[in-house]
Amino acid sequence: MRGRMRGRMKRVKTSELVPGMILSSDVYNYQDQLILPAGTVLTEKSIKKLSIYSIYFVRVEDTQIPEVKTGEEKDSYASRFRKSEEFIEYKEAFEHNVELMKVLVADIVSEDATVSAVDAVVNNAIQILEDKHTDSNVFDMIHNMRQYDDQTFAHSLNVALICNVIAKWVGMSEKDQKLAFTCGILHDIGKLKIPENVIRKEAKLTDEEFALIKTHPIEGYNILKKFDIDPHIKNTALMHHERYDGSGYPIGLKGDEIDKFARIAAIADVYEATTAARKYRGALSPFQVVEVFEKEGLQKYDTKMLMTFLEKIVDTYMLNRVLLSNGMEGEIVYINKQALARPTIKCGDKFIDLSREKDITITKLI
Repeated sequence: MRGRMRGRMKRVKTSELVPGMILSSDVYNYQDQLILPAGTVLTEKSIKKLSIYSIYFVRVEDTQIPEVKTGEEKDSYASRFRKSEEFIEYKEAFEHNVELMKVLVADIVSEDATVSAVDAVVNNAIQILEDKHTDSNVFDMIHNMRQYDDQTFAHSLNVALICNVIAKWVGMSEKDQKLAFTCGILHDIGKLKIPENVIRKEAKLTDEEFALIKTHPIEGYNILKKFDIDPHIKNTALMHHERYDGSGYPIGLKGDEIDKFARIAAIADVYEATTAARKYRGALSPFQVVEVFEKEGLQKYDTKMLMTFLEKIVDTYMLNRVLLSNGMEGEIVYINKQALARPTIKCGDKFIDLSREKDITITKLI
């Protein structure tokens, strides 16, 4: 949520909005396009529009917030998974490692740090990797940890896990799979050089602030270049925002000029960031992200890596329950290899083929 702000306001879940509430700030989607301006008086139609665009929270005038009583969580796959012993153990390890990373990464950024500081970050995070979760469980874990709001450290750990899985899927050796994980852990380290108020800013970034954000790959490379570590780690910090067609930054590299581990991190970084909620927008569902990749990604990313990732990732969600943009709930029963983002959903006795129903999308895993 960005743009101009009004008076007293409060953040409210989209699912708890009621007609008559007034938006106190502009609402943008993940592509930075305005959906509804501040001052909009919400109606049933506009509330539904926010849900379709996967806006998870909005800010409304504080005086209009009714007391909302939430019922118990539905007995969905996600709710059962979050109660499992496996997830509880993972959550504890994840939170411990994120907090520890904050301390250890600060050591790396310091002027007198040694390579042991890098080793400490990786070795303390590696225990999550060594739990030997299945590929599908990795993504179950990630999607069920979304309440952990940390745009740098939690994001980096999730990206590392996804990098490891992609490396496995494209046939890399176990050694390179672990290296891909390490590259993911440290890909965003340059953000530690960006002022916190810019990183966490809820309003739209100014041109100057956005330009500052775009320096983090160079900052990351400059932090890591003094260490005697694998060059792929340094290159990933520098190149994870480069794009195959030359449209990326900070250098504008093309194709195989981009380190192969950075190419993996680029896909993992975008997938993780867009399937996570931010203060100014809700999370996109994995299938919405897959659709964006299908439409816009084949020129921007390593095609072989991207297509392998997309084909494998949708398979991990087979038989998951989902919420559709028309309000119906159902189970994924068939993956359409010609339109990966549009599987067939079984809703009760009805089958909905999303490759034919173009106006319906999967908005949420439930």
